[in-house]
Amino acid sequence: MNNRPPESGKPLYIALISVHGLIRGHDLELGRDADTGGQTKYVVELARALGERADVGRVVLLTRRVVDAQVSPDYAEPFEALSDKAAIVRIECGEQKYLRKEMLWDSLDSFADNALAYLKSQPVIPDVLHSHYADAGYVGARLVHLLGIPLVHTGHSLGRNKRMQLLASGVKHGEIETTYHISRRIDAEETTLGVAERVITSTQQEIRQQYGLYDFYRPDLMRVIPPGTDLASFFPPRGDETRSAIALELRRFLKHPDKPIILALSRPDPKKNLSTLIEAYGESPQLQQAANLVIVAGNRDDIQDMEDVAKHTLSDILLAIDRYDLYGKVAYPKHHKAEDVSVLFRLAAASLGVFVNPALTEPFGLTLIEAAACGLPVVATEDGGPVDIVKYCRNGYLIDPLDKKAMAETVMQALADKEEWRHLAENGIQGVRRHYSWQAHVEKYLAVIRPLAEKTEPLPRMNLKRRQGMFRDRALFTSIDLNLIGDHASLANFLQTMQRNSKSVIFGIATGRRLDDALSVLRQYDIPVPDVLISGQGTEIHYAPNLTQDTVWERHIVHLWNRQAVRDILGKIPGLEIQPKKFQSAFKISYYIDPVLANVQEIRQVLLRNEQTVNVVFSFGQFLDVLPVRASKGLALRWCAEQLGFPLENTLVAGVTGADADMLRGNTLGTVVDNRHLAELSGLSTADKIYFSTSPHAAGILEALDHYKFFASGEDNGAL
Repeated sequence: MNNRPPESGKPLYIALISVHGLIRGHDLELGRDADTGGQTKYVVELARALGERADVGRVVLLTRRVVDAQVSPDYAEPFEALSDKAAIVRIECGEQKYLRKEMLWDSLDSFADNALAYLKSQPVIPDVLHSHYADAGYVGARLVHLLGIPLVHTGHSLGRNKRMQLLASGVKHGEIETTYHISRRIDAEETTLGVAERVITSTQQEIRQQYGLYDFYRPDLMRVIPPGTDLASFFPPRGDETRSAIALELRRFLKHPDKPIILALSRPDPKKNLSTLIEAYGESPQLQQAANLVIVAGNRDDIQDMEDVAKHTLSDILLAIDRYDLYGKVAYPKHHKAEDVSVLFRLAAASLGVFVNPALTEPFGLTLIEAAACGLPVVATEDGGPVDIVKYCRNGYLIDPLDKKAMAETVMQALADKEEWRHLAENGIQGVRRHYSWQAHVEKYLAVIRPLAEKTEPLPRMNLKRRQGMFRDRALFTSIDLNLIGDHASLANFLQTMQRNSKSVIFGIATGRRLDDALSVLRQYDIPVPDVLISGQGTEIHYAPNLTQDTVWERHIVHLWNRQAVRDILGKIPGLEIQPKKFQSAFKISYYIDPVLANVQEIRQVLLRNEQTVNVVFSFGQFLDVLPVRASKGLALRWCAEQLGFPLENTLVAGVTGADADMLRGNTLGTVVDNRHLAELSGLSTADKIYFSTSPHAAGILEALDHYKFFASGEDNGAL
């Protein structure tokens, strides 16, 4: 295959992001828990396969660094080479212990800040960012706003679909929110879909039936690229499988180990529906007579020590085996190695068995492809990936995962007709080579990626110079209303403190007010013009000493902005009233909102459904601002940090409303000063580095300065 770089382009630099789970380049712990499934394997193999291409110059896979005695020290290593051109880079993400993905939401802003710092430290910026799953999509959307490069996204599974499945299985709304934080996930997915220039899926059904549930459903930007598999590891039986360690382990469970094997392999997750397969087997004497059942559901030591979801799933499996008295007919090994997976497929194929995937939903279906490559026919759920795999490979049957009787009959059919079994097995081997090799996958992948990269221009920056004699290694940013102003005495103390430390600290103000309005308030309260003035909720940036406007920021945030379309869409929504012209600007549309009549989340959804990718900001319980998607106080702050060279870790941010939320999250030192609008900032209550001051107004900022020991190196003399 010719994989020379096209004449029109340089070798690509691709950054992949996959935040959760345990990711390393060897011995992947597949099935350890709900976060160590097919996605972790896919992203590692994609990075490795891309690194083998001559038209790819570099690949980095950004994931979470984990320092935890309960897992391998491999996951604490900041850097791991996969090849000369591909590597895993582990990024700090708040709490260092291994956490399930649902517990990471409050730490993702920190991950994004650290990932940005890493990418900025490299000689060149990636051509394309490719996020995997909702958490990485959230991070990727923030990064591309600041880097000015295209975002490609793969969902792997989607929150709206998962919520529907869980509700259908009887799980209550409250439990879904508590366990899965599903609303935050869906919000992140909507945002990602609005920003991504391409969405890569594994099937057409995934586009129609899963992404079609989202407000920002844009099928024209979605591309189907079937997943790949490693044909050097997954191949038909060679005759030595029965002597393997995993084969000996299975024999411990089985009275008649030479019978055909019905194999099911997945992580211990209720969506994988393994208990239903056991029940189907347990209620079919014919199936029990014909074959053994092998259930490989991750690795475990003591079930009682596992997370609740895995614990309940494995308990259900064991109880089902006991209920039907299937001892001697079912094998359920506690441990297996990554290399055992291909051996298990070959063992089942050599026994003339069948692989069963009874999942309630299956967006990807990697194990089906691996089974097919090993010459093992499949019986799989009629959902998502399996539909296309069986269509292209013609190597098995589709089933309703909730119909136990039909499941047992179909598995029996696959086992009984040996001539048809051999036909299905050969079809699978040939079909995978034709449609699902890594070479075919990467070829199609790069055909999607390269046009995006070739139209990307390097992001320009302002040419700023620091004033001579200034060495400022920290910054303080605050809003105006309810922060600086409200108490004259504490404001005076605050300004004196800033004056004494003016040589060591950059002072910034971030406000929703327009520039002229903000300057008027500063003059009224004798507040000196700050080093940085972010106005219009983050749509304008001006620098001291001459209020020089950052025109590059203005050109940057115009991306996807259609002011008139937004006004037309929101013009007839009850509970919204457009504010006077003096509060409007080219990049900010401001409304008064009656929260009784108008719901902020529903307004966001209306805009998404009408293909408007924007940032909607609710503040002070009565104001609603619509901005370009690349504009916010937090994004503007990070842009300034890059321009002026101050570290986010040494930046204190004081905020009071929902408009300040993304300034407060991440690696900054945050403080919430006033408690009147805490409901708008309720999502920050569990976030890292957020201090809730007990004092109001500027006294609250002074309290935070003391809490963080912000000037611990000592005060100096200078003019503000």
